[in-house]
Amino acid sequence: MILIAFVLLYLGIAKKFEPLLLCGIAFGCLLSNLSYFIGMGENAMYHPEMWAAFLDQTSPYYHSYGHIMAHAGLLDFFYIGVKAGIYPSLIFMGVGAMTDFGPLLANPKSLLLGAAAQLGVFVAFFGAVLLGFTGPQAASIGIIGGADGPTAIFLTTKLAPELLGPIAIAAYSYMALIPMIQPPIMKALTTEKMRVVKMEQSREVSKTEKIVFPIVVATFVILLLPSTAPLIGCLMLGNLFRECGVTDRLSDTAQNALMNIVTIFLATSVGATMVAQNFLNFNTIKIIILGLIAFAISTTGGLIGGIIMYRTSGGKINPLIGSAGVSAVPMAARVSQDVGRRYNKSNFLLMHAMGPNVAGVIGSAIAAGFLLSVFGG
Repeated sequence: MILIAFVLLYLGIAKKFEPLLLCGIAFGCLLSNLSYFIGMGENAMYHPEMWAAFLDQTSPYYHSYGHIMAHAGLLDFFYIGVKAGIYPSLIFMGVGAMTDFGPLLANPKSLLLGAAAQLGVFVAFFGAVLLGFTGPQAASIGIIGGADGPTAIFLTTKLAPELLGPIAIAAYSYMALIPMIQPPIMKALTTEKMRVVKMEQSREVSKTEKIVFPIVVATFVILLLPSTAPLIGCLMLGNLFRECGVTDRLSDTAQNALMNIVTIFLATSVGATMVAQNFLNFNTIKIIILGLIAFAISTTGGLIGGIIMYRTSGGKINPLIGSAGVSAVPMAARVSQDVGRRYNKSNFLLMHAMGPNVAGVIGSAIAAGFLLSVFGG
């Protein structure tokens, strides 16, 4: 595991694979394994058995907060924010503050592309069940297909915390590899005639629309799926800070200082869960493979939705924007832009692709909420 931590540090620093998260995850992995497996034992920084026992009502740890405080290590305390769903929700607040939902409002049909791109979540779920994972574990693996790291962490800590390390690594690794994974799929599923389509400029979205949108979405989605409240609520609160015009300081804090602080705690505590007993097993390999399949199928689902819209619009919609329906903002939209420019130098798909891209953020949170409502008890 220490060698794996070194490899992850190399990928984060030298190869720049999601470095803001991967560096913290790798160092958290290094700290927990150094302290736990090289003689610190009781004084280790992270105790996986403590959290497993704490969830067991027959264990002396259950309802014994004083016992935990007396024996916990530093990373155990960090992990409370993961286990309670605090860090992923705060990350969503920062994402909301950084996200312009204008392209989605200008073209509401792009919501359908965000929904279509969740196909991989459910295909991977059934694949995981066939490979012997339990329902909650399969749900946690499937959400990798949403290409949304915080959502994957949030759902996994609720349903299958023993799989948090490999699922987080898979989710963030595939997000970093979007420019390598998506273009071959985009080329295989679309024709050159489709790829050169130049889309018209979207309509101007009013300030009022942008202010009302997060309020309406939060109200509607949370009433429909209450289990989405932490993620959708924080996402829309952050966006309201951005758009309302009277909370610039809060918006700036959510985008920068808060986002950076929470990222440090989230990455380090997630990395701490990567102890050998949780990570070094055949299930990890199956999760990595299923995650890749989920991601590829989600991209395919978005592209199929884009092709359908291309046909129904009489060739006015470039189907490449469908690949941006996965939740990796704004990287997936940039890939749509880059691939489109290869075939038509005058094509600017970025703002059109941002509609499905931000719809994917909402879609992955809704998918996670649905799975949580089914398997969360």
